[in-house]
This record gives sequence, structure tokens and C-alpha cells, in this order.
Amino acid sequence: MKSKNLLKLSGGLALSLVFSGAAIAQNAPVTTTTTTKTEVVQNSDGSYSVIEYPVGKEVSVSLTPYAIKDASGNARVLRTADGTKIWLDLANVTGDTSSFYAYAVDAMGMPTLLGPVMIENGAAKAEFSTPMNQFMLVLSPTEGLSTIDSSTAVVFRSNVPTGYAIVPRGDTLNGKEAKEKQVATTAEVASTYNVPLLNVPSFDNKTTEIRINFNGELQGLKGKAYIDPRKDGATQIKMRFDDMKMAPKEKRFVLWASSPDGKYTKLGQVINSGKRQESEIRSETALKDFGLFVTMEETDVTNPTGKVYSVFSLSE
Repeated sequence: MKSKNLLKLSGGLALSLVFSGAAIAQNAPVTTTTTTKTEVVQNSDGSYSVIEYPVGKEVSVSLTPYAIKDASGNARVLRTADGTKIWLDLANVTGDTSSFYAYAVDAMGMPTLLGPVMIENGAAKAEFSTPMNQFMLVLSPTEGLSTIDSSTAVVFRSNVPTGYAIVPRGDTLNGKEAKEKQVATTAEVASTYNVPLLNVPSFDNKTTEIRINFNGELQGLKGKAYIDPRKDGATQIKMRFDDMKMAPKEKRFVLWASSPDGKYTKLGQVINSGKRQESEIRSETALKDFGLFVTMEETDVTNPTGKVYSVFSLSE
């Protein structure tokens, strides 16, 4: 779902005119030089602050509080070849709210839930992982946000660190709209999971929906994957979990792609807080064909270690 009116970007093109006119002699013409400079600036209210995080460098990001007097917050963000780690630290959080929800918001204005942030004695620390590399951080008391606009309750929002440029709203890739630009990571491990290929080339560049039903202790949990091969060679993948309350709490549900040569690509993960019914993973892969499966993991992993309760199949 796109939200075209989210987080409108103030500013854009700044046009400056520089007049050089040395001494003007009688009947001498006045010389005028026009310089055009393109800039991307943060909204005056800080409502748009998406940046791209560099690989291998920890970035310190301050968080602006809203409606909570004297509150403070900061984040440390470290992007590696395996994804992006985020550490949040909040202080002086007053009020009755015992938890917030952290979101990573991309350049298209799409919020992705990172997980809950529990407040104890006015303070909180939390750690999250995401495959995303371009985003801003938003904390809200509202769970399950699909849009963020002027009516959304926001308690913290990330600022732009010194020396970083804002990613333009609706960033493009090869002239085409980039709905999501997550970084998928491949593990060099021989396949030990029986995952059938989906025969993605047969989708003929059309979005295909594939359903999955889980078994065992995940009985009742359902999922759908939307596979969208693009003409530029990349394939976008969106997976939605339904009935998350049927699944064990505080577990990581990781979506993997299995390549024809038995390597695994981590497409993304969600953490079940036990409070929401639905959750979603969005990612992208350059694999021409692949299988899809989900594992349940206790901790963050770079290759699958957990049990597979079902795999995606065109026959589902």
C-alpha cells in the first residue's frame, strides 16, 4: 500500500541568482550569471529524515521527542553485509504509556515495524535488526501502523546526522519507482532444507500470490507471499503473516529464499510481540528462481537454524 501524502518533503529545488557586474562603464552591458543548485532538505518539522546508512560505520542518530516534556532519545545504527542493527536508548519518558513501537520508514513513506520498546521507570533500551539500508526511525504508541501522516501519534522521530544527505522522497532505481530497497544476504551453506523452486520465470513478470499454512505448534498461523518479477531483473517479495497471536511470543520468524545451488538468502524477519494479528516482510532479490520458506529462530541469525514448519508451494 502506498501512502502518497505521507511525510511531505518541504523544499526541493533551491534557485540562487548570482549577479556579477563589475564596474559598469557608460553604455557597457550588465553581465548576469544564473546558477542552479539542487538540494534535498529536511522538513522544518523534521517529518522526513530518511538517510542511507553506510556499510561498516556505526552512525549516531538523535531522536526528537514529541509531546513528552524533557524526554530524550538516541539510536546507534550499524549496517553490515548481513543487514542493519539498531540500538535505541530512551530517557525521561513520563506518562502512563508502558510501551512504544519502533518503525523504520522508507523513502516511499512505508513504515516497517521493528518491534516493541518497553518503558521501565521512564527509560528504555531496545535492539532491532532489519535488512533495510535507507530509512528514518519513528516511535509511536500505536501498533500495526500502515501509514504515517499528520494524524499519527508520534513520540520520537529520528533527525538527520551531520554530514548525511537525505534520500529524496520516492527514490528511483533505474528510472523506476523503488518500493523497497532492502539488502538481502546470502549464506554460503549447503542446503539441508527440502525447498522446491517456484519456477519464477514462468510468472511472466506478473505478481503471483502464494499461500502457506503452518503445521505443528504453528498450527493456525497463515501466510501469503506476493512475488513480483521486475523487468529490470530484480524480484520483489512481500510476505504477510496472519493470525500472529496463534504463534509463540518473542520468536523471530525469518523468511528465506533457497537458490537452485543450495544457498540461502535472508529476506527479512518479524518478531512476534504477541499483541498484533498481522505482520509483513518486504524485500528484493536478484535470484532468477528460488524457493521460499520460513524458520522460527530464537536469536538473530545469518543462515537458517530453526525448524521449518512448512514451505511455500504453488500447490498451496
